[in-house]
Amino acid sequence: MNPLTTEQQEVLMGAAFEQARIAETTGEVPIGAIIELDGEIIGRGHNLRETSQDATDHAEILAIKQACQAVGSWRLERARLFVTLEPCPMCAGAIINSRIAEVYFGAADPKAGAVGSLLNLLTDTRFNHQPAVFPQVMEPQAKALLQDFFRTIRAKQKQLKKTQSNG
Repeated sequence: MNPLTTEQQEVLMGAAFEQARIAETTGEVPIGAIIELDGEIIGRGHNLRETSQDATDHAEILAIKQACQAVGSWRLERARLFVTLEPCPMCAGAIINSRIAEVYFGAADPKAGAVGSLLNLLTDTRFNHQPAVFPQVMEPQAKALLQDFFRTIRAKQKQLKKTQSNG
């Protein structure tokens, strides 16, 4: 595969950020993902766990499902995944199983990251597929999006406690 320029990476990660913002508007943790193949976005996803009450409704999983439907195969061998947060073990497993060629992510996830933070499933040669990994794409923006989201939640919780104690 031809390497992507920084500009191309930023455009595609921007599309993942659009998905993250959709998640945020519905009260979901703002994580978004897209899958690109041959210059076209073939899969999009954003967190839906709270909405669906389904633990598997991660952005990456939803984008992979949509991409597989678009190409009519479970194999995404030349595809690139862009996601705003480092994939968890479940999503890393789906990436391996779908044979995605390249994974680009924004912020590291020290609590659940399986692409270098806690462990690295994607470079483990015991698996039959190891995609190329490109971390820290637009990392400051990815971190800020998550930090702002959780800061807002904490402020709302603090205000609610204050209101309840005065009530």
